[in-house]
Amino acid sequence: MRNRVVITGMGCVTPLGLDKETSWRSAASGICGIRRLAPERAEQLPVRLAAEIPDFDPHVYMDAKEARRTDRFIQLAIAAAEEAIRDSGLAIGRNADPERTGVWIGSGAGGIRTFEKGMLEVLQRGYRRMSPFALPMFLPNMAASRVAIRHGIRGPANCSVTACASGTNSIGEAFRAIQRGEADVMLAGGAEAPICSIGLASFAAMGALSASDDPAEGCRPFDKGRNGFVMGEGAGVLVLESLLHARERGADIYAELLGFGSCGDGFHVAAPRPDGSDWSRAMSLALEDAGLAPKDIAYINAHGTGTPQGDLVETRAIKQAFGVWAYDVSVSSTKSASGHLLGASGAVEAIFSVLALRDQIIPPTIHFREYDDELDLHYTPNLPRRKTIRAAMSNTFAFGGHNAVLVFGSL
Repeated sequence: MRNRVVITGMGCVTPLGLDKETSWRSAASGICGIRRLAPERAEQLPVRLAAEIPDFDPHVYMDAKEARRTDRFIQLAIAAAEEAIRDSGLAIGRNADPERTGVWIGSGAGGIRTFEKGMLEVLQRGYRRMSPFALPMFLPNMAASRVAIRHGIRGPANCSVTACASGTNSIGEAFRAIQRGEADVMLAGGAEAPICSIGLASFAAMGALSASDDPAEGCRPFDKGRNGFVMGEGAGVLVLESLLHARERGADIYAELLGFGSCGDGFHVAAPRPDGSDWSRAMSLALEDAGLAPKDIAYINAHGTGTPQGDLVETRAIKQAFGVWAYDVSVSSTKSASGHLLGASGAVEAIFSVLALRDQIIPPTIHFREYDDELDLHYTPNLPRRKTIRAAMSNTFAFGGHNAVLVFGSL
């Protein structure tokens, strides 16, 4: 018999806010976190827009020495984990056994900013100038490692590295660990800080990024005029617990994590299978795992990046997975507000899905103006919508064919 798994705490740092409630209020009210890059930066880069976190100060969470020795993606993960732990009321070592508590925080690019800086240092000044702290700053697993060390967590410690599905896969694998009885509590999510020359130039070279210089034009998921995604940074961490453990310590519960579906495309390094069958299969697997039917899902937080092909394929996939119910479910892409946080996106969007359940609100897809031919679902254009939500789905699909879907429900 599998353990039931619930969410008792959440924390995030995003271009929409430095905590979960501010980020959620911004997303739910249609505030845009996408901004123009400063002119002196934009001159050196192939794009003009990014979704950065302008006011994040790592010294709120660590001293100056630790800040110098951690990449920004690690700092963001630490901040999100601090909020999630505080939100959950966890006291590791008192109401949570350190050996029965784990961490699973993913990242697609890890410390790419540190890697870029280190490579420039080596090329310009020689290998002897390489910092001994560089390696533990850019390895993708170091967000999970640093959070575990900081809180004395000694249970399962892992990191899923599946590009833009990293955060969702990390939550899904942490979910499985609790279901199997390997842990009572897991801190799970994703962190990413990819806004640098290599990060922006590599995605731009693939034709994935919006070339617009107007934040209102840059990320337009499901809209006829969509032209690519806008890269963002951030982190999201959820506290997952077995239902028994949460009840025994008297924790407040946001929602239950009901299902996780994951599969691969086996098709192409960057493009999804055009008919949407693999993305549809991930959704169907998550529904089956949750023991739900398509008609039970009231809201889908879509992957919805704003790329011409991706949004079309996701629409096709929803129609396949949901059948006649595809036109009853509310869909939206909060990336229209937050930008695409790559490996952190699935974690932040999972948090938004849980908060949509809590508040019974569908957050909007902003910057939406015109429906496209096959893109004819209910994308919640521009304004939030109140709706009875008992179960919600969060979709994530990544380069390399990594597909991951979560289903949440009211307890």
